[in-house]
Formats: sequence, structure tokens, C-alpha cells
Amino acid sequence: MTDASRPERYAYLGPHGTFTEAALLSIPGAAEAEHVPYATVPAVLDALRREEVDSAVVALENSVEGSVPATLDELATGELLQIVAEIHLPVSFALLVRPGTEMADVKSVASHPIAQPQCRRWLAGHVPDAEWHAATSNAEAAQHVADGHYDAALAGSFAAARYGLSVLAEDIHDVADAVTRFIALRRPCAPPPPTGTDRTTVVAFIGEDHPGALLEILTEFSVRGINLTLIQSRPTGAGLGSYLFWMDFEGHVADARVGEALMGLRRVCADVRFVGSYARADQVRPEIRRGTHDDDFIEASTWLESIRG
Repeated sequence: MTDASRPERYAYLGPHGTFTEAALLSIPGAAEAEHVPYATVPAVLDALRREEVDSAVVALENSVEGSVPATLDELATGELLQIVAEIHLPVSFALLVRPGTEMADVKSVASHPIAQPQCRRWLAGHVPDAEWHAATSNAEAAQHVADGHYDAALAGSFAAARYGLSVLAEDIHDVADAVTRFIALRRPCAPPPPTGTDRTTVVAFIGEDHPGALLEILTEFSVRGINLTLIQSRPTGAGLGSYLFWMDFEGHVADARVGEALMGLRRVCADVRFVGSYARADQVRPEIRRGTHDDDFIEASTWLESIRG
């Protein structure tokens, strides 16, 4: 529980000037909170688990490069945390350099590993001889440039002033309109109330590999008219062939169709981890098929009880 005598504390992937910090600042009321940067995604989540902070913000997936493995793996198998909100942030990069650096001077470029593939063709066309180097965040890459370790960094243009750098080029991308999905997390708690435009996240563990194992999972959603928005398999670490499935789908745990699906998963899976129900950032309202409204489940249950009685 948050101490009322101090402002709420948010952990995020630092240092200052990352896209994660920009996503954090977009959360209502978060600008007045205390922001605590950490060097890696696991460090951010462990700080929340240790109760050093009240909330945490990390990237979950990108519209170009897909999911962030470190986030998925930590939330799927680490000590339980819960998603309470999501943020969609348009992402466009700038090439940050020390003042006076020209394009011809750029022989090394640093960035987060997820940033480089989003700008690969641009880099090949504008700085073809530059060697790319990985950083734990784009802001850290900017710090390395300011310290003289590299010639340029791919980062948000808003990071230039913080690190005393110049913007040599901006609006850099290979695919226009790229968006990164960030999530806000808390320690396990009651989910936010349903809004009608919600998303739920669970992790399903298959007990044994057999023909139709994945189909059994998907059927629990299909027969209840629930649309999956993301399904991602990840190794459990228990050996080759042992996988878990991260799934995002439309609806809230308070919805009857979602509750029925979760009970179905619980019956057919070795384990099911509830990671959260929360409002969708895009506010897309699901299409609820005939027979899967809450009233339909209530009517069917009443009918069954009547014939049993």
C-alpha cells in the first residue's frame, strides 16, 4: 500500500530520457509522482516486487519488432505482478551526436537492440560504414555518446537536451507510424473495474505435449466468442519442447464469457497465471457474438438449474 505521506513511486527503464519515461509521463497523475530509473527490465520489476516502488512501467511489444522477451519471461515465470494499465506510444527516433559532428563523422552508433532493426535501412543508407553497438536503453546510448564512447545514438529527440547532444537527423524509421505498447504494473491486487473496452492477459502452461494441445486452449476462447489479440509461445526453461503461451484477449475477468474461458483453461492446462484485466489504450470495443453476453450465460445457468430441479 502506498504511504500517504510521500508521493507515489514509479520504477521505469532508465536512465532519464527513455521512451519508457515518456510513456510513464503520459499516465494521469504520474507527472507528480517520483520516478526511479533502473538499468534493466528485470531490475525494474524486482524493485516493484521488493516494494521499493509502488508501480512500474516497462515496454511489452512493438508494432515492428514484436514482443519484448525480457518482459514476457519475467512476468510469465517470475514472482507474480499484475498489469493495471497499458500505454501506446508512437515511436520515432533521432540521431543524436555531440555538437559539431557531421554525418560523415559517424563511424559508430549505439541504441537499444529493439531500436536498431526499426532503423536498419535508414542506417545503411545514411551511415553505411558505422558499426552498431547495443545499449541497455536508448537513453544510455545517448549518455555513452555524451561521454565520447560512440559517435551517435538512436534515441528520442527529447533526450538531446538532457545529455548535451545535437539532433543530426530526426523522424528516423524504416516503417512509418510505429507504436510501442507499454504496461503499468503493481503487485497483485483487485483488477481495475471493467470499462467495456478491456483487455485481459494470462499465461497458460501445457502439462504435456500431445496432438491438439494448443487447439484445446484456443477452443476455450473460440466457443465463447473471445478474440485473441496476441499469442506468443516462450520456453519454460524446463527442457526442449516445454513451452508456455502468453495470451492477450478482449474482455475483462468480470465478464461471464471471460470467466468461463478461464475456468476452461484451468481444467485443460497444467497451470494458468492471471496477469491482469485493464482498459485498452486504443479503446476498441469488442464485438460480442450472440450467445456470449453476460445475460446469455445467466439465462443458460437458470435454465440448467430449472431442469436439474
